[in-house]
Amino acid sequence: MITRRIRLAALAFLAAVAAGGQAFAADVQVAVAANFAEPAKAIAAAFKARTGNTAVLSFGSSGQFYGQIVHGAPFEVFLSADEERPKAAERDGFGVPGTRFTYAVGRLVLYSKTPGLVDARGAVLRGVKFDKLAIADPSAAPYGVAAVETLRRLGVYDAVRPRIVQGTSITQAYQFVDSGAAQLGFVALSQVINVPGGSRWLVPVGDHSPIVQQAILLFPGDKDPAARAFLAFLKTPEARAIIKKYGYELP
Repeated sequence: MITRRIRLAALAFLAAVAAGGQAFAADVQVAVAANFAEPAKAIAAAFKARTGNTAVLSFGSSGQFYGQIVHGAPFEVFLSADEERPKAAERDGFGVPGTRFTYAVGRLVLYSKTPGLVDARGAVLRGVKFDKLAIADPSAAPYGVAAVETLRRLGVYDAVRPRIVQGTSITQAYQFVDSGAAQLGFVALSQVINVPGGSRWLVPVGDHSPIVQQAILLFPGDKDPAARAFLAFLKTPEARAIIKKYGYELP
């Protein structure tokens, strides 16, 4: 009889906690690197289903976000496309020490909407079958840095440089290709993994520095349990499965 009462009391307590969690659901302000937009949306939906909290997502280049963070933008969580800016946030007093971790490793793709234009080795870059090559701005976007490193490794950077058009983020680089403004573009695998048709070359990981994407809790979120819960959720099997689904390598 006592055991049954204990079980009933425990069930009542858990129900109250769950109800309280929904009653006090909070918004979490998350700055998300543009390449991670689609998986972030899926993760945010799963996070809300699990916790009742809403991750309010803003998308842009990692460099632009870091500039905003330095100037007081009220983001609570930063999902960068590199490891340098989260490290800088921690070092310079904008990120909470000990909360930085790698949530994904990105892959770079040379993509065209034209079937057959991009070959399996990226040899199209040595030819004259394209007028414009889109990349993200290397000063603001790690995927732009990876694109330039790849071009240099292939020995074609100087030749194609006059044909390069830069997007402010990897999203704009993809838009250039998708709209036809550029025949080719270096984009994130996550952007085209579910896009049918066209042609693409998955750039070997050895052709550029690893695209190590790190997350960090920012000081505006230090006292926010929902912000900490979102970072913790990124490490769960459910979130990791979403990340892998979009073509990222897991740390």
